[in-house]
Amino acid sequence: MSYAKFVASLIRANLGNINKIRISPSTCLSTVASPKSSQEEKEQQLDGCTVVQAEPLELISQTKDARKVYLDNIQIDFDNTEEAYKSKGNLELLRSLLVFHLCSVDFLVDKNKELMELTKNLLGQRVFEKLMKMTFYGQFVAGEDHNSIKPLIQKNQSFGVGAVLDYSVEEDLTQEEAEKKEMDSCVSEAEKESPGVFVSTDHREKKYKAHRQFGDRRGGVISARTYFYADEAKCDNQMETFINCIKASGGASSDGFSAIKMTALGRPQFLLQFSEVLVKWRQFFHFLAAQQGKSDMSALEKILELEQLKENLAQLGVGAKDDIENWFTGEKLGSSGTIDLLDWNSLITDTTKISNLLMVPNVETGQLEPLLSTFTAEEESQMKRMLQRVDILAKHAVENGVRLMVDAEQTYFQPAISRLTLEMQRKFNREKPVIFNTYQCYLKEAYDNVTLDVELSRREGWYFGAKLVRGAYMYQERARAQEIGYEDPINPDYEATNRMYHKCLEYVLEEIEHNRKANVMVATHNEDTVKFTLEKMNEMSLSPVENKVYFGQLLGMCDQISFPLGQAGFPVYKYVPYGPVNEVIPYLSRRAQENRGFMKGSQRERSLLWKELRRRLVGGQVFYRPVY
Repeated sequence: MSYAKFVASLIRANLGNINKIRISPSTCLSTVASPKSSQEEKEQQLDGCTVVQAEPLELISQTKDARKVYLDNIQIDFDNTEEAYKSKGNLELLRSLLVFHLCSVDFLVDKNKELMELTKNLLGQRVFEKLMKMTFYGQFVAGEDHNSIKPLIQKNQSFGVGAVLDYSVEEDLTQEEAEKKEMDSCVSEAEKESPGVFVSTDHREKKYKAHRQFGDRRGGVISARTYFYADEAKCDNQMETFINCIKASGGASSDGFSAIKMTALGRPQFLLQFSEVLVKWRQFFHFLAAQQGKSDMSALEKILELEQLKENLAQLGVGAKDDIENWFTGEKLGSSGTIDLLDWNSLITDTTKISNLLMVPNVETGQLEPLLSTFTAEEESQMKRMLQRVDILAKHAVENGVRLMVDAEQTYFQPAISRLTLEMQRKFNREKPVIFNTYQCYLKEAYDNVTLDVELSRREGWYFGAKLVRGAYMYQERARAQEIGYEDPINPDYEATNRMYHKCLEYVLEEIEHNRKANVMVATHNEDTVKFTLEKMNEMSLSPVENKVYFGQLLGMCDQISFPLGQAGFPVYKYVPYGPVNEVIPYLSRRAQENRGFMKGSQRERSLLWKELRRRLVGGQVFYRPVY
């Protein structure tokens, strides 16, 4: 059954019944379906990497087809400062102490941009850059270009720590400039030309529309870069920047990552609109599931009985029972007698015109209509070019032996971002994990997102790749939901987010245990989460040398976690920003803000730095320099 035929039939249903659907808003899963397969290939390939401080290690079997590693216990001492900071000279330890202390002073953090500008005016550009490289820039940024970052990357690698390269240059826009750019890029030409018409006839959900008071997407965001659309040439330039970053990652290491953001690659209007379509179709699936008494089940557990589904659709007036059966069998759906959310999502497929993806039922007219009444030829081209840029980046990642990490963004963009990322995974993750999607565990629906995408990868036989984070947009998301009037997508508190993170992580680890085609990066500064991961790896006999579980932290932060893990043989990576001093000041400003909360909440990192510095001074290592 084609998407258009199904929707057209659905529109002819009893629209009064459809109009009674009341489902709490939620973000759509980034999933599409394929025929179910029982085949589950297991690969347990081990690298020749040695494991330090992980004992005892007993190789039970080393056949060519399968290898099993049994680990009685993995012990990592995060209090061992000698191991944690052996890659740092004494001056680097002093710099860390100074920077972290300054980050705990409210006045300096609140006025950091003004103070940096004043310092530059007083000292001049050259002295200012030198001062920044001795302090904040040197702490959190690797260098100005892909050549200058190589020494730091190579040093970290010698201590077991890899790199996720991230070119961290941003435009330094005023709030007014940011709001104007956002409104221009998220509102269609048709809406701009006839705003009054769309106010009276628009049936779009307000969550997926641009709102000027939240047009500056930097507000309430600390740890994520923000891109604003200017024109297609700017998107091409940003794609070239990502390509250079991919090449730099491939040239600097043999197993690196590179990070990208979808909002840098095209006009966000398409992400908003496609997200809304995905959400509305998922909501209708949940409505049908509720009719079968399955409203309280998780997304993956909602499996609809085909016969009852036929009856429900017939009652809605979609079509005769036999016609409905032909629709589903025509798409090779329902052959098992059931339909799940993955099958349902496959109804939305690629079409010749990308704007056809943005079709939704208009309950007032009873017709299949686009979200907007008019798409210009240029808007159609802009959508296609965004998809083409994404495809180009994935191909460059494969050619350079680099894994591509797609960063998560706001919930009103994320359904489309995740769907596009998943399409890349289906295409490029056939032989190994190349594309990694990011899951924000502060979202109420994070577990559903993870479980459905894992299930799809299992059915289709490709490598699932995920980065788990807590999330970067909490304050902005909550404020926007409250003011505009839709359900808060964020978990109620930090503990709920911790539970969600561990729940998602444990599910992926179990998938790795049973099917070696899943991979996960545990991106966290939370030491308890790292210990939780190690504990689960012990329980499941997951060896670090299999390179299925990675750890990630930001450059300049939590070295007491990263380096002990790396030296114990675990795949661990630093998120490595780089770029010219003046152009990464917005990034440095956020690091200062993030470290204020981090350092006020815990003195642990500073106390460990002091402990190691005292140990060296007492031991006569006044001029300690790392050897590698």
